[in-house]
Amino acid sequence: MLDSAPGATPGPSRRSSDATRAAILDAARARFAADGYDRATIRAIARDASIDPSMVMRYFGNKEALFATAVAVDLRLPDIAALPREEVGRALVAHFLGLWEDNGELTAMLRVGVTNPVGAERMRSVFRDQLLPVTRLVCPDPEQVPTRSALCAAQLLGLALTRYVLRLPPAVELAPEEVVAWLGPTLQRYLTAPSP
Repeated sequence: MLDSAPGATPGPSRRSSDATRAAILDAARARFAADGYDRATIRAIARDASIDPSMVMRYFGNKEALFATAVAVDLRLPDIAALPREEVGRALVAHFLGLWEDNGELTAMLRVGVTNPVGAERMRSVFRDQLLPVTRLVCPDPEQVPTRSALCAAQLLGLALTRYVLRLPPAVELAPEEVVAWLGPTLQRYLTAPSP
């Protein structure tokens, strides 16, 4: 009988680097969603991924880099150019509702974004890179794109905070069609109405 190689880890076969990386990211997403950025630890994430904490550091360097990778969110915004201009507000609200329903990753990002500078920067980058271009397509005045986009973000993030994080009963109880009916015209005004 042959002896194991010196230093070999006994037990199940070792995971590939892709599988290890995927396990770390899955564990990080779940841990950030459950604990938030500040309370989630590298040690807890490593335990959830069934690996040594040093492996998390080896793959991602630090918690900030792990968070930024784990919550790389594509909002998959609809093709606004294909919609009638007067329907963009309703389409965005309906799209965001669909995205947020049962999406632990977005909820985690929002929780972290309101409590931590790293999370706040991640939220800013998602909205800057993905929402600003949509606003630019329909806004009547290019100089107002940042302001109008920020107003849309305030409505959408306020909805997400009250419905999915704080879970305020009146916000949770609204049917999706009701949310679209209430907020769609507001977003539309922010996007296309003449400047006050």
